[in-house]
Amino acid sequence: MNVIVDLCVVPMGVGVSVSKYVAECQTVLEEAGLKHQLHAYGTNIEGDWDAVFAAIKRCHERVHEMGAPRITTSIKVGTRTDRQQTIQDKIDSVCKP
Repeated sequence: MNVIVDLCVVPMGVGVSVSKYVAECQTVLEEAGLKHQLHAYGTNIEGDWDAVFAAIKRCHERVHEMGAPRITTSIKVGTRTDRQQTIQDKIDSVCKP
């Protein structure tokens, strides 16, 4: 099943700046071959359910490996059975030409 996820991983106990942790999660998504798009407060990801959630797990593992003792994550998940939909489809449906 394909899924579109809005992911926000927030390492705790690492100080104010979290950019290096966000960058590491982007690397994980690239390594997984998942289509993704960074935005101001998270990342949209699309792909197979199992592949996306395996990558989210790997993001947590990597951020912990980088020294974050705690992580809080928000995830919004969308699936459709009536048709295929991409992140760009969703953006295009609300953007005016």
